[in-house]
Amino acid sequence: MLDIKFVRENPEVVKQNIRNKFQDNKLELVDKVLELDKENREIKQEVEALRAERNKISKQIGALMAQGKKEEAEEVKKQVAASGTRIEELSTREKEVEEELLKDMMVIPNIIDPSVPIGKDDSENVEIQKYGEPFVPDFEVPYHTDIMERFDGIDLDSARKVAGNGFYYLMGDIARLHSAVISYARDFMIDRGFTYCVPPFMIRSNVVTGVMSFAEMDAMMYKIEGEDLYLIGTSEHSMIGKFIDTVLPSDTLPRTLTSYSPCFRKEKGAHGIEERGVYRIHQFEKQEMIVVCEPEDSKMWFDKLWQNTVDLFRSMDIPVRTLECCSGDLADLKVKSIDVEAWSPRQKKYFEVGSCSNLGDAQARRLKIRVTGEKGKYFAHTLNNTVVAPPRMLIAFLENNLNEDGSVRIPEVLRPYMGGKEVLTPVK
Repeated sequence: MLDIKFVRENPEVVKQNIRNKFQDNKLELVDKVLELDKENREIKQEVEALRAERNKISKQIGALMAQGKKEEAEEVKKQVAASGTRIEELSTREKEVEEELLKDMMVIPNIIDPSVPIGKDDSENVEIQKYGEPFVPDFEVPYHTDIMERFDGIDLDSARKVAGNGFYYLMGDIARLHSAVISYARDFMIDRGFTYCVPPFMIRSNVVTGVMSFAEMDAMMYKIEGEDLYLIGTSEHSMIGKFIDTVLPSDTLPRTLTSYSPCFRKEKGAHGIEERGVYRIHQFEKQEMIVVCEPEDSKMWFDKLWQNTVDLFRSMDIPVRTLECCSGDLADLKVKSIDVEAWSPRQKKYFEVGSCSNLGDAQARRLKIRVTGEKGKYFAHTLNNTVVAPPRMLIAFLENNLNEDGSVRIPEVLRPYMGGKEVLTPVK
C-alpha cells in the first residue's frame, strides 16, 4: 500500500505505474482516493475548529450563570449542543471516508522498481543468467509420476478417493526423499545465518489482507468455515504476520528467518499435462525465507535471497536459471521479483521452482511494522523467497538425477538425510 502523501504529491507517477502494469481499470482509483483524501482532511480541519470553538464558548457558560444571565447562558448551551451534533455527524462521515479510502488504497499497486522490464505477463519475463549446463540424456526421461511409480512412491488414485483431485500420497523412498530435501534446505539456510521457525499454519483475515492483495487472496486462500482463519498458502504469510503492530529497534535488524510449513492453495484449474501429477496441487510442503530490514538494505538482501535458492539447487546437481519478472507479472504489492526455474530434461525447457520478491514497505505499511532509531520512526522493508518447495522440486530432482536403468542418484549433500544411500533403486 502506498503512502497517501506520495499519491497526493505524485498522482501522475502512480497512474503511469498502473499503466506499466497493464491495469488501466484502476486508473480512476487515483482520482477517487485524492477526492476522498481531500474530503478527509477537510473534515478533520472542521472538527478541530468546532472543538476549539466549543471549548472556548463552553467556558462562557459558568461566567454567564454567575452573572445571572441565564437566558444568555442557555443560548450558549444551544450553540455547544449544535457544535456537538455537527462534530458527531462529521465524525461518522470521517469514519466512512477513511474506510473507503483505505479500501481503495489497498487496490492501487505498489510502485515497481525502475529496473523492472515492462511486459504484459510471464511470457515477457526476461532471462538473467543460467547456472549449470542443461542436458538431455540419450535415454527417454519418463513423466515424473511414472518415475515415482517405479519406486511405488506415489498413489494418486487413493488420494483422489480421500480428498479429490490435486492431492497425493507419497510413499517409501520417494516420501523419504521429499523429507530429506526439506531437512537439507532447513539446515542449508541455518548455515547461512537464518533462524529456523515453524509458524502457525492458519492466519486471521487482517494478516491475510496485510500480506497480499484481495485478488490473490480470492484465488489462493482456503477459509475455515465459521472462523476468522485462513489456511496459509505459504509460510511467508504467517512469518511476516509475526511482526504485525510491532516497533523494531533499528539495531535488531535485519530479522532473517527460514520457516517450514505445509501450504494450501486453491489452484483453480490446472492446464495441460505438465501441470498434472504433483506439479500444481492443493497441498504441499515448503521451506521459505523472509527478511525484515532497513529500507536501504532491501536491494542487497533481494540479491542474497535468490542466490540462496540458486546455490541450493546447484548443490543437488540441478541446472537452473533466473528470470526477471516483468511489470505485468508482478503481484500488486511487489516492487521487484525474480523467478528461479529448474531445467527439465524431459520437457527440454525450464520451469518455475521458486520466486524471490522485494515488497518494499507495502506489507509493513498494511501490518504496521515500524522501525525506530536515529532516523525516527518509519516502516520496515520485507522480502521473501522460496528455499525449496517439494514435491514440485522433486520433478526437477528426479529428472536431473535419473540413470538409464531407472535408478536415481543421490547427490552427496543429501546422503546424510537418506541414511547414507548413494542411489535409489526402482522396485518395478
